[in-house]
Amino acid sequence: MKHISEYRDAKIVKGLVESIHQTSTKPIALMEVCGGHTMSIQKFGIPSLLPETISLLSGPGCPVCVTDIRYIDHAIALARRGNTIIATFGDLIRVPGSTSSLEKEMASGVNVHIVYSILNAIELAAENPDKEVIFLAIGFETTAPGTAAGILTAAQKQLPNFSILSTHKIMPPAMEAIVDEGAKIDGYICPGHVAAITGAKMFAGLVEKHKIGCVVSGFEPSDLLQAILQLVVQFESNSHKLENAYQRAVKMEGNQKAQAIMTQVFEPEDSYWRGFGVIPRSGLRLKSEFQSFDAKLKFQVDIEPTREEKGCICGEILKGLKKPTDCKLFGKACTPANPVGACMVSNEGACAAYFKYKR
Repeated sequence: MKHISEYRDAKIVKGLVESIHQTSTKPIALMEVCGGHTMSIQKFGIPSLLPETISLLSGPGCPVCVTDIRYIDHAIALARRGNTIIATFGDLIRVPGSTSSLEKEMASGVNVHIVYSILNAIELAAENPDKEVIFLAIGFETTAPGTAAGILTAAQKQLPNFSILSTHKIMPPAMEAIVDEGAKIDGYICPGHVAAITGAKMFAGLVEKHKIGCVVSGFEPSDLLQAILQLVVQFESNSHKLENAYQRAVKMEGNQKAQAIMTQVFEPEDSYWRGFGVIPRSGLRLKSEFQSFDAKLKFQVDIEPTREEKGCICGEILKGLKKPTDCKLFGKACTPANPVGACMVSNEGACAAYFKYKR
């Protein structure tokens, strides 16, 4: 295994940059789907190394960013019901709902715990048998296996006071939706973390159906530049194929054990994505035998009417139609200290990346 410094070696990076400049002759638009890629691209100044022919667009790969406002409102309604502990990852608490956020609810005394995994939430349920513990299950195929394993653990421990509010999503349907809506994309830099679970094969259907190149990438400068180079080579030769530029972590078949756990616990469902609306079979819900752990079915709460924040273009950014700097609120009314939209909240959000590295 190479040391991380080798993937940041100036000589290697310079060679890749020179190859890209020598190869790219036609305008090409590439979308990095993963929010981690967006942060790395801005952190390492990748756009400044590329020729003017190459345009990089950010996509819907930040799980916090694509989580719709109604889900936040639902979580807040559950938190307010009393005798309830909401367990959540830290970056979700600051995402604005229609009139509040989980952070504001915490400040008012509502019981919200920040956890690092679903196992922490299960521990809370075991330690507080008189309270309902609800875990906010978000994320793509990267985190869904962990949630599935947690559900199996909760079932084994027979914890009737534990449940999840799931908004787990799967990536390919959203990538297809972007192309179907007419976005000008000539190639996808595919998410390495997701592919480590699902395998690079997950993107094969996208290549075949839409005739668009897909290259799975890691997160270091040489990883990203190698993926960009391979996509440029495909584009210049009028070809499209699936390639894996992250072979040290991603295999074509993926992590089959993790896939099996997901399949055991979850089944596909239509899901709402911020900026996209409902995308068919793009979400994951608990199968019937595990529905006793589904907070959506277990608790009936009144959810306030959804209210979108005027002026926020987070949805258009997630679809690659606009960049954060196109937003009139960016860096003014909307900052990491006072986020108006979800894209400014998460460490993987495009607006947060642009604010931190590109202002």
